Amino acid sequence: MEFTPSEEQSAAQGLAARIFDDLSTHERLTAAGTGTDAELWKELCAAGLPGAVEDIGLLGLVLLLEEQGRTTAQVPFAATCVYGLLAVAGHGTPEQRERLLPGLRDGTEVSTGAFPARGGVHTSGGALYGAVPWVPWLRDATRVLVADDDRALWIVGAGAPGVAVVPVETTAPWSAGRLVLDGVRGERLGDGPEAYAAVLATARTAFAGLQAGVCAGSLARAVQHTVTREQFGRPLSTNQGVLLRAADAHMDTEAIRVTAYEAAWRRDDGREYGAAALTAAWWASEAGKRVVHAVQHLHGGTGADLDHPVHRHFLWGRQLDAYLGCGSEVLEELGLLLAAGRQEDAS
Repeated sequence: MEFTPSEEQSAAQGLAARIFDDLSTHERLTAAGTGTDAELWKELCAAGLPGAVEDIGLLGLVLLLEEQGRTTAQVPFAATCVYGLLAVAGHGTPEQRERLLPGLRDGTEVSTGAFPARGGVHTSGGALYGAVPWVPWLRDATRVLVADDDRALWIVGAGAPGVAVVPVETTAPWSAGRLVLDGVRGERLGDGPEAYAAVLATARTAFAGLQAGVCAGSLARAVQHTVTREQFGRPLSTNQGVLLRAADAHMDTEAIRVTAYEAAWRRDDGREYGAAALTAAWWASEAGKRVVHAVQHLHGGTGADLDHPVHRHFLWGRQLDAYLGCGSEVLEELGLLLAAGRQEDAS
């Protein structure tokens, strides 16, 4: 395994870090409320970062999403790259790639995905019917990648006839909405369940990278708080209990990061990565919620302040804990996958 970023990946990560640090401030996030920071999205697109993902691969995207997670920047970056750029580039026809990718590269098109498939959408007479309770960044999207009950993928225009978007609020401020489809004509993408499984594995890997960034940013706030806050005449960081709790959170964060890196590297290297993606998703769920809870506890009473920046990391961590499957769900999937592999080996 080789996780050392290439020169292009490092350059893109450094650029993303500067943009997020400069523009995703507490004041701007507060002003954005539960919506998207449109100016920040424009800056990211002007810098060419969404389009760069085609060249720097999934590992490069994971590095960029770590930087977004550190600042909890409210932009549809992960969704557009996973359900738009990478999905179309990997599974689209030459005509679809030529038509759809330019808008996704420059940010004039925003994509999201109604994932994972939970049996809420079906086809009848070539049209899509059904509803998905919530889809992240749906209020910003121009296109939605929808999986029907047979796990076939369809690209649907967010403003197409028969599409209704009902705003909903989720734990994290992801500009989400309820997607209702009533006789919508979609555009097929890929070859059925295989394409769906590949996109889902890519999404789980990418959002695990986002969770690694959320946890790292959250933990950095805990470090700053505990070294400056004094109790009984000495910094909180000198308390052994605080040190152990922070050390555990650090190890959990590193576990999320390294498993996301492995899954991304495997995909970029053309290897099988389904089990690695599930492993990354499990760590992102189980370890992610441990980290954000620990950090809130390390902030003491300050951690209970809903207006404090650390609370935003807590909300993102809990949202990512359950998105695309909570820990027990992905663990069951992983067990079934491993068991199926052993049966194949035995035969």
